[in-house]
Amino acid sequence: MVLKIEQDLSRFRNILRGQIKKELRKFISHGEMIGKKGKDLVSIPLPQIEIPKFVYGPKQQGGVGQGEGENGQPVDGEEGEGVSKAGNLPGEHLMEVEISLGELAEILGEELELPRIEPKGDRDIVTEHTKYSGISPSGPESLRHFKRTYKKALRRHILSGTYDPKNPKIIPIREDRVYRSWKIVPKPQSRALVFFILDVSGSMGNEQKEIVRIETFWIDTWLRSQYQNLDARYIIHDAVAREVDRETFFHTRESGGTIISSAYKLCLKILEEQYVANEWNIYPFHFSDGDNWSGNDTEECLKLLEEKFFPLCNVFCYGQVESEYGSGQFLKDLQGRFSANEKMIISKIPNKEAIVPSIKDFLGKGK
Repeated sequence: MVLKIEQDLSRFRNILRGQIKKELRKFISHGEMIGKKGKDLVSIPLPQIEIPKFVYGPKQQGGVGQGEGENGQPVDGEEGEGVSKAGNLPGEHLMEVEISLGELAEILGEELELPRIEPKGDRDIVTEHTKYSGISPSGPESLRHFKRTYKKALRRHILSGTYDPKNPKIIPIREDRVYRSWKIVPKPQSRALVFFILDVSGSMGNEQKEIVRIETFWIDTWLRSQYQNLDARYIIHDAVAREVDRETFFHTRESGGTIISSAYKLCLKILEEQYVANEWNIYPFHFSDGDNWSGNDTEECLKLLEEKFFPLCNVFCYGQVESEYGSGQFLKDLQGRFSANEKMIISKIPNKEAIVPSIKDFLGKGK
C-alpha cells in the first residue's frame, strides 16, 4: 500500500523533474552544474522552486505590530529604518536539488529526443545468472516447495482413501517432498570504452576547455545510462600525447605546437594493448581548435582513421571548438575525406550556446 507521504514525494519529484527539463538547455549552455556529490548524484540550482510552507489564517495572525503606534514605527529595542548593522539571519539562496545521474540522463534523452543506443551484437559479453524455474524430487531443505509438497501429500491421502474431511490433517512423507531447482542462464551484458582526447596546445584557452568540460560531462552521463559497464580514458596532446586522469584533463594548458597524430597513435596503443576490441563498443571523442602542425600529419591522421579506427569503433567523433587563434583547417580536411562515412561524426562548437546541438550531433544517431 502506497503511503500518502510517498505519493506527495512522488508528486514533488515530478515537479522537480519538469522544472529541470524546462531549464535543461540553460544548465547545459551555461554550465550551471554545481558538480558531482558522491558517486551518482549531482546538485542543480533551481531558483524557481518554492518550498511548501505553513501559512496561518487571519484568526491566527497577531503579535508584534498589532498594538498601538504608527505604521513603520519600530518596537522597543529595535533599530529603525535607515539603520543597518551586520545581521545574523540567513539570506535568500538558490535552492539546490540532488538528482541521480540516471534520472539526469533520462531527462537529457527526452529533451534532446536521443534514441537509445543499440550495442553491436557481436560486441556483447556474456555473463551468467541463476534462475529458479524447475521442480526436483531432491534438494536442500531450504529450497523445499511447501505448496507443491502439500498438494502432493493431499493427493496421496485422497487416492489412498485416508483423507478425512472432518479431520483434514495432512502429514507429508519423504516421497511427497519436492524442491525448487535452478539452472544457469546466460545473460548478455554490453560494455563501452570511451576515449576523450583534448588538444591542450597554446591556442586552446580556458573558454574552449570549459566548453569541452561541459560537453564531455553530458556525453559521459548519457553513455553510462546506455551501458552496464563503461571505461573512460583521457588523453591530452600538443606536439606529443600522454594519458592523464580526469582532473588533469581539464586543467592542463601547454604552450607547444600541435601534432594530432600523436594522440591518435596513443589511443590505438592503449586500445590494442589493454582491450579486446571486439568485446567493447568503442567511442573516441576528439576536441580541438582545428590547428595541426602540417598537412603531412593531417594525412597520417586521416589514414589512421580510415584503416584503424573505423573498423574498430562504433563511431569516431570530432568536435571543433572555435578559438581566436585556431584555423579550423582540420575540420575541413575531415569533411573533405569522410563526408559520406557514417562512422565519422563532425560537430562545430563556436560557443557555449552550440553545446546542446553538438551533443545532439554526436548522440542523435543512436550508435
